[in-house]
Amino acid sequence: MKLATIQMVSGTSVQANLASARDLLQQAAAQGAELALLPEYFCIMGLKDTDKLAVRETLGHGPIQDFLSHTAKTLGLWLVGGTLPLASQDPHRARNASLAFAPSGERVARYDKMHLFRFARGQESYDETRVLEPGSEPVGFDLPSVDGQVYRIGMSVCYDLRFPELYRALNADVLLVPSAFTWTTGQAHWEVLLRARAIENLAYVAAAAQGGVHENRRRTWGHSMVVDPWGEIIGQRDEGAGLVMADVSGARLREARGQLPALQHRML
Repeated sequence: MKLATIQMVSGTSVQANLASARDLLQQAAAQGAELALLPEYFCIMGLKDTDKLAVRETLGHGPIQDFLSHTAKTLGLWLVGGTLPLASQDPHRARNASLAFAPSGERVARYDKMHLFRFARGQESYDETRVLEPGSEPVGFDLPSVDGQVYRIGMSVCYDLRFPELYRALNADVLLVPSAFTWTTGQAHWEVLLRARAIENLAYVAAAAQGGVHENRRRTWGHSMVVDPWGEIIGQRDEGAGLVMADVSGARLREARGQLPALQHRML
C-alpha cells in the first residue's frame, strides 16, 4: 500500500490552506497514494489560540469536513484530515479532532486528541487546555487495501506521541501522527519518539507535520516521515510544504513480527 504524508506550512486563511492541501493531495494521488495523511491544524494556524474557535464546526457539517469528504471521493483516497476544531459542549473550547474518510467520501472514524500539550521555557510557552477539551478514547479503523491486506490503522495526534500506552492500546499495523511539533521540542525528541513507537509496536509510523515559519511567527519542526516496523526511516521531508511517499507492506509487518515476536512476550 502506498502511503503519503503531507507536510504544510499553514497560515491564517482556511480557504488558502484548503487550496494548498488540495494541490498536495492531488500530487499524492497522481503518485499512486492509497492513504494520505494531512498535518495537525492543516486548516488553520491562527495568530492567536482562540482563532481556531472561530472556525470550529459541528460534526458532519461545515466547509472543512465537506472539503475532506469531497477530496477523498474525487481523488479515490483514504484521507485522514490531520486535525480540525470541532465544537464541544463548552462554548469556550473545542475538540482537536482527526477525521478519517474512505474513498467513497464516507467518514469512517473520528479521534479527539487525548493529551493536550503544555510547555514553558523562557519566552516560549504553550497550553492547549486554554482552548481545547481532551478526548477520552483510542480510535482505529480497518483499511482494506488493493494489495489484498486489511491494515489496522491507529489514530493519534502530536503530543500523544509521548504516551506509549496509547499506542499499545491501538494494536495497529500503521500508526498515524499528524503533528505541529514546535521547533524546540522537535529538535530534541521528534525522531527518537517516532522511531521508538514503531519499534515498540512493530508497526509502521506515518507522521505528517507542519514544517516552517508561519504567519503567526511560530516555527514548527517539520521532518514529516514514515518509519518501518524495524525503526528505519523510509521517507522524510525536512522543511517546507511537500510530500513523503512510502510503501507499507503486509509482508514486511509479518516478517518483523515473526523475527522478533515481542508483542507476544508482553507480561503486563
